Amino acid sequence: MPRYRIRRALLSVAVFATAAGAVAQNSYALEKLTFSVIGENEAIKARMRGASALIALETGQDASDEVLSAARAEYGRLIGALYAAGYYSPVISVKIDGREASSIAPLDVPGTIRNVTVQVNPGPQFVFGEARVQPLATGTKISEDFRPGKIAQSDLVRQAVSAGIDGWRNVGHAKAAVAGQDVVADHAAKTLSARVQLNPGPRLRFGAVTIKGNQRTRENRVRKIAGLPEGTVFSPAEVKRASDRLRRTGTFASVSITEAELVTAPDLLGITVAVVEEKPRRISFGAEISSLEGAELSASWMHRNLFGGAERFKVEGEIRNLGAPDSGVDYGIGVSLDRPATFTPDTTLRFATLLEHLDEQDFRADTFSLNIGVTHFYSDTLTFRGDVEYAYENGTALSTTRATSFAFINRSVALPLGVTWDRRDDKTDAKNGFYVDAEIKPFYGFGGGGSGVRLYSDLRAYKGFGMDDRFVIAGRLQVGAVFGAKLLDIPRDDLFYSGGGGTVRGQPYQSLGVNVTQGGDTFKIGGTHFIGTSVEARVKVRPKIGVVGFVDAGRVDSGQFFDAAGDWHAGAGIGIRYDTGFGPIRLDLAAPVGGTTGKGGQIYVGLGQSF
Repeated sequence: MPRYRIRRALLSVAVFATAAGAVAQNSYALEKLTFSVIGENEAIKARMRGASALIALETGQDASDEVLSAARAEYGRLIGALYAAGYYSPVISVKIDGREASSIAPLDVPGTIRNVTVQVNPGPQFVFGEARVQPLATGTKISEDFRPGKIAQSDLVRQAVSAGIDGWRNVGHAKAAVAGQDVVADHAAKTLSARVQLNPGPRLRFGAVTIKGNQRTRENRVRKIAGLPEGTVFSPAEVKRASDRLRRTGTFASVSITEAELVTAPDLLGITVAVVEEKPRRISFGAEISSLEGAELSASWMHRNLFGGAERFKVEGEIRNLGAPDSGVDYGIGVSLDRPATFTPDTTLRFATLLEHLDEQDFRADTFSLNIGVTHFYSDTLTFRGDVEYAYENGTALSTTRATSFAFINRSVALPLGVTWDRRDDKTDAKNGFYVDAEIKPFYGFGGGGSGVRLYSDLRAYKGFGMDDRFVIAGRLQVGAVFGAKLLDIPRDDLFYSGGGGTVRGQPYQSLGVNVTQGGDTFKIGGTHFIGTSVEARVKVRPKIGVVGFVDAGRVDSGQFFDAAGDWHAGAGIGIRYDTGFGPIRLDLAAPVGGTTGKGGQIYVGLGQSF
């Protein structure tokens, strides 16, 4: 029984430049190119055409040397694609005006090329006779398709070897490698036997960490942020987390972590962390516009490395509701300072203060807040946060006619605790996954304020369909409630409104609240209970252009969900998205479809999906 050995690259190419026998009736012709594949397997024909270098050329516009180069490369590209599908005895012919391309020297380029003919005979499909990678670390998972009797796709061999090496590295064997391999194709039996021997090498520990490239950032801070645990068992996951921590600071434009080639006795593996620092300062400006909410302008100045420890200091200001017909202008300025790697490498300490003037439909107020808190990055997707917050507001509640008013002052100390679980595949244009943000905020009021607890959650889910997730269904549910304090004693910022771009598009901004009577006059105020829902159908109609249809609804209550004093409203519309590469530009047109808080259409423009 004849046997032919496939050398170390399964992947290395042997060319069979012989005639292909009878060619199938189906052929692909592109002016001077004829491309034929024997057999009735449409999937293989499509795979061959997708791998072809000649089909990729703009036929009729390419110079002869480009055609010859593509023709000589055709053998390797097609054989690689066939090996990946389990075909190990193909016969391929690539002829240029009747001459086999492999016989034409690269410098012997014909002056004119009239006809190129490609004929492919895939031959039989092989299955695995043996499929073995050994030894494997405990817990290593190999694809179920890498088994005797399964189609012998070459990529499965690569993947099995990679999984085997990764398995050893995950338990500390950083120098695991292939010790030997024996890959044999039995053409008579139509089987491929793949036997790969791994050498795990010794179990290693993290050795000395060398820092390079830092200019303004202190070395001890780079080391603390990276958090590589010297002396503990080597772990690729720890290396990745160290890289993520450094990038997360925003101080570094690039981060590279490499392992030493040699092991330091007895079992230490040195690590080099090379960083390139970003420019220390950044100034940014932003603008959004809505037909009923008016314009919003923002600006910020940020220092990425204030004290040389990757601290991020930011000053930002906003002016909102410019030109809004139903409310005055809001403005504010905030200052924040984030210090990474405080307490643990994954914990960021935060200081923030905000001073605002609010001129809303139902109240005017001057507010001040001061926060001290921490954010702990438990993993790539799970984040916890906790703050101690002091808030002060001095304002005036306005009646629905804005003719009468009453003053209020609220002071409170709060302890907001939150968690974010983000499993979206793309934060600015998600196609699959989900997002959960939840917060519990106990607050103690004094000097006129009430005491209680505020709960809020924001749940989002995404599901893509079709090729490249061309169709996406996105849904959002927001639920909030305040318990313990009387309605008029709750800080206005902790109450719930509905309407506008963040809740119900098509309805005016914060147009839905609850009505209360004070001194014979009616006042609108935010509610203690809120439910908001949104559903979007997103369709990509061009590589960079998408169309969206959406429906939003919201309800605000006082005292409990779905009480008699509460009300609901809804909006719907269509939108266009243009992909910029760093997030889609959003243009939404919406109108009310339920409730009594609005009429007419609204326009929303922004960056990124609405949720």
